[in-house]
Amino acid sequence: MNSSWRSIFFACLIIVFVAPRVHAKDYWLYYLGGQSNMDGFGYTKELSDADYQGIEKVRIFHGTEGLDGQPVAGMGLWTALQPGHGYGFHSDGQVNQYSDRFGVELSFAKRISELYPDRPIAILKYSRGGTSIDQRAAGGFGCWEPDFAGGEGAGAGINQYDHFLAAVRNAYQSTGDIDGDGEADRLIPAGILWMQGESDAVYGEEVANSYQGNLKRLMDLIRASLRTDDLPVAIGRISDSGRQQEKLVWTFGEIVRQAQADFVKSDAAAALVTSTDEYGYSDPWHYDSAGYLDLGKQFADALKSLDK
Repeated sequence: MNSSWRSIFFACLIIVFVAPRVHAKDYWLYYLGGQSNMDGFGYTKELSDADYQGIEKVRIFHGTEGLDGQPVAGMGLWTALQPGHGYGFHSDGQVNQYSDRFGVELSFAKRISELYPDRPIAILKYSRGGTSIDQRAAGGFGCWEPDFAGGEGAGAGINQYDHFLAAVRNAYQSTGDIDGDGEADRLIPAGILWMQGESDAVYGEEVANSYQGNLKRLMDLIRASLRTDDLPVAIGRISDSGRQQEKLVWTFGEIVRQAQADFVKSDAAAALVTSTDEYGYSDPWHYDSAGYLDLGKQFADALKSLDK
């Protein structure tokens, strides 16, 4: 190969490997994670026509939950946001099976679109009910502890953080075209919504006292997985229905609540949503439909407050 052809050859390589990817649209991406009050136990039958407004242009990738000690899950596909992304939702990566429940995603999408009318919005959701951060509080539901060492074979060491990473990977592999218009799109991480901590508040005082450190570590890892330092995060404060035989449901809930507040104080890119104390409950553990609708709005407002 002579020198001129060699120059052309390497120039072509540079174009192939470093030329910017052409994309049709930038979508601002928000991750929704945690346990069952992020899953969502609101009833779709209780939604009004107004609750549907403003969500049809929002895209969502809802990763299917997986068990600790089992091969990674996180299957899903990009679709237009609609009700049914609450408890009971499932996807095999080809078809979504919607449930009769919803979570914060509907009102969050509506409110964040109002706050940023020029932003195309995308949501990545992966959560699993009953999960703790601390491995000692995993019970039969699972934990987000990255160093989890349970399971065997292909599931060895797999936990909720790994399932989340699989959902991120699957979502990003689909970003060639998330809105179906035939042109490539790009995801820009914009924020994290985290509603979790109840399970860490019921397995002992030592676990509850570890929550702030565990939360910081996990939020830092989620930010790193989305490749955005200081990505804004809104933390939903846990609350208690007091309906467990007229006692507190979360025995060490006040410790976890204080840990959430202390985390936010120590992190300039974090905000605490406290409206949960005002919500009604559909059972001892989960908010009612009105609560989820308000919580999504409060999450959006909290992220807006962090916008510098």
